[in-house]
Amino acid sequence: MAQFTLYNKHNAPPSNDITRVDCEHVPLCSANDVQLRFLVPDDLTEVRQLCQEWFPIDYPLSWYEDITSSTRFFALAAVYNLAIIGLIVAEIKPYRNVNKEDKGILPDSMGRTADVGYILSLGVHRSHRRNGIGSLLLDALMNHLTTVERHSVKAIFLHTLTTNQPAIFFYEKRRFTLHSFLPYYYNIRGKGKDGFTYVNYINGGHPPWTLLYPFSKCFYFIACLFAVLLVALLTLCHTDHIKHYASKVRHTSTLCAWMGSRVQQVVRWFYHKLLMRFNFIE
Repeated sequence: MAQFTLYNKHNAPPSNDITRVDCEHVPLCSANDVQLRFLVPDDLTEVRQLCQEWFPIDYPLSWYEDITSSTRFFALAAVYNLAIIGLIVAEIKPYRNVNKEDKGILPDSMGRTADVGYILSLGVHRSHRRNGIGSLLLDALMNHLTTVERHSVKAIFLHTLTTNQPAIFFYEKRRFTLHSFLPYYYNIRGKGKDGFTYVNYINGGHPPWTLLYPFSKCFYFIACLFAVLLVALLTLCHTDHIKHYASKVRHTSTLCAWMGSRVQQVVRWFYHKLLMRFNFIE
């Protein structure tokens, strides 16, 4: 596992053009070569340049000043050969202070006293992707928020472009679930772009209960039961012909369960928005 230290950049060994190697030309051999540290003010120029390369959003200079100097943010960098090759920026805040579009993440009763973690940015240098750096940074944040001192944090959420398939796959693989669809949430180069909200519940947190929840659970149970029966059928069957078609049906049941979970998320979002539209809930 990579080392997680809090050293200040001023204490790092001096670099020069001969010994410091450009990240674009050196492959990352092992995550053990990576060191994690918090951002410091001297990182501002480097971080700004990286974010401009990684993200389509133009952050103001004040944002970079905040994440490199303020303790309000959990701003962690992955360093390799004295260069930043990845970073994660998150903020912990009371649930009551989240924006209107994110109010449905927690139940009202839980949200009165709960905190949430919001991931503002997570990026890795193009030449070092698929080396586990993003997971390393995300795991560091998760470990930070699942301590006893942070038990009040009940969810971690983020926004991403609907077209950012690599990010969507990355977060879904790490137990983040789709919460809501945000039409024209982003303004990128003067054009409105749709976004998704993804949530991971921690420390006993859970989504609001709705009338759809029992039905979705029932559907999922039936799909799982169907899959178990097919596995039993595969065990009893000895002919290759029957095994072939039984495996096809088993794959179909898995696909149905996945589709059911997606339908549940979309309908839950629509149901919540419909209630808000007619002022049935605050």
